[in-house]
Amino acid sequence: MRYYDSVILKDGRTCVIRNTKSTDAYHVLTAFHTMHAQTDYLLTYPEENTMSVKDEVLYINQKEQSPRDLQLCALIDDKIVGLAGINALGDRIKIKHRIELGICIEKDYWHLGIGTALMQACIKAARLASFQQMELEVVATNKQAIALYEKMGFKEYGRNQRGFITKDGVDQELILMALDLRL
Repeated sequence: MRYYDSVILKDGRTCVIRNTKSTDAYHVLTAFHTMHAQTDYLLTYPEENTMSVKDEVLYINQKEQSPRDLQLCALIDDKIVGLAGINALGDRIKIKHRIELGICIEKDYWHLGIGTALMQACIKAARLASFQQMELEVVATNKQAIALYEKMGFKEYGRNQRGFITKDGVDQELILMALDLRL
């Protein structure tokens, strides 16, 4: 899928939301590592990402060629400050209507509207690709993310009490949320 837009953030700066490109691979990996080191709310720790720049180029190219998957970046002054992706759950008849969402923003850029812009872009792209349901999991103590998802129309449909266990051994409850894209 292809996507490009620009938005004016709460602080007046312009943020470009677009597909990642193969030439972004190094910067995508750097941003990924930075964002995943800044919070305990994401699926992985930075050291768990073993992708090389070459691997990231292949991954980006695969996403760019896919009619059903998408990887976006948010840029301020040509710096990647956010990433978001949507991935089809599969091509099987019973699940081909579903897509999952992942999103992360660099901490210095929280509260500017980047999350909303990335969410809107992913929702728009998913609808254009004829998906009917977008899903995500969020750590139950991540109140800011939950508020954003609810603002975008996501509804809770379940919980996983021990969805994550941090490297410090702390259980993190996950809230399962879905958005009906037909509305």
